[in-house]
Amino acid sequence: MEKFLQQVVNGLSIGSVYALMAVGYSLVYSVMNFSNFAHGGVIMFGAYFGFYLMTLANLPFIPSFIGAIILAGILAVIIERIAYSPLRERNAPFLYFIISAMGVSIFLENIVVATIGPTFKTFPRVFSLEPISLGPVAIGRIDLVMFATAFTCLAFLILLLDYTKVGKAIQASAFNMKGSALMGINTSFVIMLVFMLGGLLAGAAGMLFGMKYTVYPQIGMITTKSFIAAVFGGLGSVPGAVIGSVLLGVIETFAAGYLSSQYRDLISFALLITVLVVRPSGLMGKSREDKA
Repeated sequence: MEKFLQQVVNGLSIGSVYALMAVGYSLVYSVMNFSNFAHGGVIMFGAYFGFYLMTLANLPFIPSFIGAIILAGILAVIIERIAYSPLRERNAPFLYFIISAMGVSIFLENIVVATIGPTFKTFPRVFSLEPISLGPVAIGRIDLVMFATAFTCLAFLILLLDYTKVGKAIQASAFNMKGSALMGINTSFVIMLVFMLGGLLAGAAGMLFGMKYTVYPQIGMITTKSFIAAVFGGLGSVPGAVIGSVLLGVIETFAAGYLSSQYRDLISFALLITVLVVRPSGLMGKSREDKA
């Protein structure tokens, strides 16, 4: 029973970071109906932003964290303006958006390799390595910070979407972009805002993930797991992305704990294939006509 509870805690920790990543995917998909594969590059830069703010700028954790998420949000907006906005203005097929996103992802990874280098970098120690004991369960301090940060960010996002005019504009654009434009909504601003929100969450996820492990140019590959989580929960559904991420984190942790860590990725991709075959809309996803 102790091992079971420990695996649940570990799964919730990694699942919370997956959720921060997956929500960015779902937000962009809900509005633009394509998967933003450049999201991993923003996550990677978020980790590097946080690392250099703490080391070169010698800032404490909280200012570095705020700076990292703001810079990642700005980067996401720049990517949208350069790589996607011209395509949108020409009414290009969605396949072009996917190709552009893949190109941006490769470009971001390689520019880091060419300028910073491929070596692994470790964040300075911020939290004690001594875990917090709750009976038989031990919770790492960084895991607790990851979970609390993810919960706070996602709660703020849900409040923004459900209780503000901007959130209603995002939901309306996700339901029908052309209809929203006809009703007076500035859809270009909505798209920019969606990328900004996704970038902020990606920056938070990148820095937290880098603090728990290490920072390296291929760290954005972890976004593959967030994509699986978004598909599992339902692309275009923010609550679905959160639920799918938590479930994926728990499933992976149980696979590593009770079987072998070698089965972790195998089970994740098997889950992706199963969902696509059995229920393509995911747990909480909606059809394309009703995806808001």
